[in-house]
Amino acid sequence: MVPLSWYLILAAALFAVGIFGVLARRNAIAILMGIELMLNAVNLNLLAFWRYLWSDNLTGVVFVIMVLAVAAAEVAVGLALIISIYRRRSTVVAEEIDLLKW
Repeated sequence: MVPLSWYLILAAALFAVGIFGVLARRNAIAILMGIELMLNAVNLNLLAFWRYLWSDNLTGVVFVIMVLAVAAAEVAVGLALIISIYRRRSTVVAEEIDLLKW
């Protein structure tokens, strides 16, 4: 049986890669991918704690399904916004997207 700490270390590494992707990238699609990595790290933590602490009920699995549904909605809305901005500005570089500035 794999110890809980291994799952937590893997989730922390995924979260760190996601934060790096959000903070270091200029492309809006790469930023969305970083956010998705962070959400998957949270899912891994939820499942690991559920498995090791409360495997008799399905609370952890329900939370994971809710996070996955929110992540899918976030990706759909985010990609729709990025496509709309690309059609209007012909760029997906986050620094050049200033549609809300006066």
